Amino acid sequence: MLYQGKQTAWQCSFSRDGCYLAVCFGAPDPLIRIWKYNGQEWEEFSSLLGVHDRTIRSVDFAPIHAPLTLASASFDGTVAIWELPSGKTCEEDWECVAQLEGHNSGTEVKCVRWNALGSLLATSGRDKTIWIWESFLPGTVGGPNSSSGIEQTGGDFECLAVLHGHEGDVKCVEFANSHGEWGDGEEILLSASYDDTIKVWAEEAGDWYCAATISDVHSSTIWSITVSPSAGRLVSGSADGSLAIYKCYTAKEKKDLFPGSDRGENGVWKCVGTLPDAHDGSIYCVDYAPNKAGHGRIASAGEDSQIQVFREVTGSTSDSPKFVSEASVYSDHGDVNCVCWHPIDGSVLASTCDDGTVEVWKFQTR
Repeated sequence: MLYQGKQTAWQCSFSRDGCYLAVCFGAPDPLIRIWKYNGQEWEEFSSLLGVHDRTIRSVDFAPIHAPLTLASASFDGTVAIWELPSGKTCEEDWECVAQLEGHNSGTEVKCVRWNALGSLLATSGRDKTIWIWESFLPGTVGGPNSSSGIEQTGGDFECLAVLHGHEGDVKCVEFANSHGEWGDGEEILLSASYDDTIKVWAEEAGDWYCAATISDVHSSTIWSITVSPSAGRLVSGSADGSLAIYKCYTAKEKKDLFPGSDRGENGVWKCVGTLPDAHDGSIYCVDYAPNKAGHGRIASAGEDSQIQVFREVTGSTSDSPKFVSEASVYSDHGDVNCVCWHPIDGSVLASTCDDGTVEVWKFQTR
């Protein structure tokens, strides 16, 4: 066990280099705790508070290292951007450099995610909308920079799009590589909702649009989605206790294999397998393992207090994948709200629980 607090521990996020772990906590004293790995163990590094006055539901590190940047989403309807300049070691050195307000006043913001470059930030909430923000962080195109070698901090944010289409809370959003199959942008955005659907959002000439809706796979709320490292596969976890696996087919494959599909130029996501009894109850989180954990591993967690690791078996095909349970751990700390793989070390996972517990697990591959 890494830590046990008094408030619900909602979500955890590793920095992209795997050196930091951030966890957000709920009311009555919402805050973010950050741990740093010293080469042997995780040590508490800092606490962030005083900006959000309601539950902090989601955190995500930006893919930049200087300054270290973290986004947080809260039930107070705002998203905060936190920065720690390199070389700083005290929690007082963290600064909230921006607070984004866009979702309906007082709306619970459920999820925040950066894209691969840190140039875009997506947020989703109870108001059934998704906001896409253009980010001008240090080190990104259009962000502050200095030829003198002095580190620059700050950065601006501009709303690029407000996406409507879901008929319920939008629980989760994830960016993925478009592979040239969706619009003319380099990335797509995937969203999962209380309305039991997943939507695919693509960019065309700078405008974002709903390119596809995946429905009739789950019978209840889709709490979480995760994309494989290659972005060719998607996995969703639902309140119906099941995991679903999807493959992204190219526009040409769609024309040849699914002649009844729409005739647009986009590709198509198809459900190619399910794990119908992955959990005994709602699955709150699913996360794809990094390549170093071995091919085709996913971790999931839910209200049954279980953390499961599933592995794709040898001989499985992309059109008909077969997964087996490789590990199962019971956490006696109530609902497991989040499970997150270390981005580099495929043997480390972190989890957060309803009773405020944060745990770091060592997973041994077979």
